[in-house]
Order: sequence, then C-alpha cells, then structure tokens
Amino acid sequence: MKNYLRYAVPACISSAVLLYVCAGFSVYAGQSPSEALRAEVDLLVSAAYELADEKLPCKVKTRGKAKMLKWEDVDKCLHKANERIDWEELARKLDLILEDKRFQRVDVISAIESSLSAHAVPYEKVFRVKNMEALLPLTNSVLKFLPPESLMGLPVYDKSGERVGTFSGKYAYDRSGGLTMANSFSISHFQYTDLKGRMQAPTTKLLLDSFGVPWKGARSQPGFRLPSDELVPKR
Repeated sequence: MKNYLRYAVPACISSAVLLYVCAGFSVYAGQSPSEALRAEVDLLVSAAYELADEKLPCKVKTRGKAKMLKWEDVDKCLHKANERIDWEELARKLDLILEDKRFQRVDVISAIESSLSAHAVPYEKVFRVKNMEALLPLTNSVLKFLPPESLMGLPVYDKSGERVGTFSGKYAYDRSGGLTMANSFSISHFQYTDLKGRMQAPTTKLLLDSFGVPWKGARSQPGFRLPSDELVPKR
C-alpha cells in the first residue's frame, strides 16, 4: 500500500486526466469530503482564471467630456479573456465532480460559485488606465462579468459627466430574440438610487457608454468574475 501511495500522489498532481481518481484519493490523504470538494473545484477554477488573465491588463483610452473609457476596448478585453477558456472542457471536468456520489449537488454548486468569486480579478489588473479621473462605462458586458457585491455605493454619472445617483446593483433582463422561448436570452443591466433617493434603471437596454462610475473608486474592486452559466447545468 505504501508503494501505491508513493506513485499515486505525483500522478494526481501531474495529470488533469486523473482528476476524478484523485478526488477519491484526497479524502484518504487526510482531507474531509468538504475540504476535498473545495480543493478540487478551486484547482479547476484557478486554472481557468490563469488562462483568462494571460494577456491582461488591456490598455484602454478615454473619450468625451466625461472621460469615459472607450466601451469598445473595455468590452473587447473582457470577451477576449472569457474566450481564452475551454468552457466545454471545464464544464466536463466539473460535471465529473457533480456526479461524484460523495458530494451533494448543492454543495458542489456552492463551491463553484464561491471559487469563481474568490478568484475574481480587480479592475486595475484587467484594464491599464492612465487618467485616474476617468469613468468606467457600465456596459452590458461589464455588468455580465461584474461580481454582485462590486461597485455598490459608487456614484453613477451619465456621459455628459453629470451625477445621476448611486450604483445599487445589477440584474438580468430577459429578452426574446425570436418567436420561440428557445431564442430568449438574458442581458445584464443595473439599477441606481437617484439624487432624490428613488430606485431607477436606465430606460435603454443596450448600455454602451451612457453611464459610468469613477475609475478611482472601481479600480481596486473585483471586476472580472467568470460566469457560472456554462458550468452549472440546470437539471
């Protein structure tokens, strides 16, 4: 048995193919099932973030009176980072953990969500910005990758540079792209508390550079969080 352990441990470390086998071994190495679950999920999620982060930060410039970061550069940077991940392969490996009888499905999903949030990348490591007085545009893509707790309480400005309120969270706006439900999809949107204390949402659903928050307030906050939509099958 000792000889087996001596050769099995390096195999677990060096080969992603043996991840599922290693899952069973980790408990015997002194970890509880919950610790093993968190470690296995975190290993996969952290590797995905490493791929996404390879070409970050992206250099972005500003435009307009409000010195808004160019929304085209911001969106392109976020989507390129997201596309560097092999989502199908990552989902397949996480699905092996979901199928593991030792773990409750709700605990696996919780571990995935927790790990995705824990590794979220601060904006200052996503975008390279020279002008500290710039505004980060609240595009649909920025909101898609935004951790739920980020940017809360920051002032919101319109593209003219006028303050309209305070950032109060994001939400999903369901939209239909055809005649059937199969063509429906979600767009990330946001709400803000206006200067009179009323909750508001932008009237336009396509957000480009209509609104933004101060870069100097957003830069240290988690900004790029990988979405879980493609990782957690709804079944």
